[in-house]
Amino acid sequence: MTGPVIYNLFPLLAGPFDRWEPHLERAREMGFNWLFFNPVSFPGFSGSLYSVKDYYAFHPLLCPEGEGDGAAARDFTVVLARMRALGLSPMMDLVINHTAVDSPLVVEHPDWYRHDDGGRIVHPGAMHDDHWVSWGDLAALDNAASPDRDALWGWWDRLVAHHQRLGVRGFRCDAAYQVPAELWSFLIAEARRRDPEVVFFAESLGCPIEDVIRLARAGFAYTFNSAKYWDFVAPWCLDQYAATAPLVAGTIAFPESHDTPRLAAELKGDLGAVLARYAFCAFFSTGVMMPMGFEYAATRPVHVVKTRPEEWEAPADLTGAIREINALKAGLPLFNTEAPIQAVEAPAGHVTALEKRAPEGAAALLLVTRDPHGGPPPAPGGPWHGTEEVTPACLAERGAPLRVFLKPNG
Repeated sequence: MTGPVIYNLFPLLAGPFDRWEPHLERAREMGFNWLFFNPVSFPGFSGSLYSVKDYYAFHPLLCPEGEGDGAAARDFTVVLARMRALGLSPMMDLVINHTAVDSPLVVEHPDWYRHDDGGRIVHPGAMHDDHWVSWGDLAALDNAASPDRDALWGWWDRLVAHHQRLGVRGFRCDAAYQVPAELWSFLIAEARRRDPEVVFFAESLGCPIEDVIRLARAGFAYTFNSAKYWDFVAPWCLDQYAATAPLVAGTIAFPESHDTPRLAAELKGDLGAVLARYAFCAFFSTGVMMPMGFEYAATRPVHVVKTRPEEWEAPADLTGAIREINALKAGLPLFNTEAPIQAVEAPAGHVTALEKRAPEGAAALLLVTRDPHGGPPPAPGGPWHGTEEVTPACLAERGAPLRVFLKPNG
């Protein structure tokens, strides 16, 4: 069974719903089976996709030109149906750890929110350069200890149910570790009662292993791993993978995201290295996610407030290469499951060798040149000498710093 191969459509780059069709068709042609879109709801004063003011209305920039929210609701239903017709399971971003500070819910249900000792709304935030940065456009919800908790949880359940009725089949849960596991257990159980095939994905980057364990026990099928940030040397990536992968149906890796710089810019346009990183993510984990524009080696990062469709760029066409990598992943069960991964002896000092081995004996060897511009690694020796090489042609042709070898029977 093929794991989740997720195309991340960024709404502000794609534009109104009635313009999404070409992106959906391209995603399907490249072999993706999920279509994940970031929040499409009406934002608060900051305009950020992740600062939701009205969960049941749509971002004005996603409405058809000259028309309003009613037309957007119509087009949203149509585009969800089109995803399913193309074989793309729709996945939406679910943001329930905070709302926009100017959401009507702040006034209508003040008990749903966290307040400081002075009675003021608490703004969530994060550490940046050793100091706390507060996000003033957001209001932190009290999903754990609200005196009106049952009503709050019921409100979230109705929101999930609403989108299930529209045809959403998956939920990527933003900052899932900041929401009580008990709430996730409730929402996931209710969602599965309505649709046993619904899938919940936990955005859990940066949280302690203990939180990942709690999310897994709450019913999440997938979590996102941190393979994107690995230097292929430090032990933390394989340690985290070993500790968390067995807890869920699978993990999701990604070469870049809407929160990171574009990989093509980071690698200074080295397309072989760009594709190698995507291939590594695809083969490392059960699932892989790719943001729109990656397939054209885009260099301009997306922004949750400022991005517009006019910023679409296509310096190079990597769609055929992505399709080839996705096809290899789909054809090899080992690359669609979580299996033990360990570092083994490499054929050269500048190469990292990773062996992924399934319980039934099938094994794969990933050889990665640690210098992304250092070219392909040499062929392996020892027990891997003479084994079948399955490196995608798109990597070999570009001298990419990744080679893949397979032992079908161990």
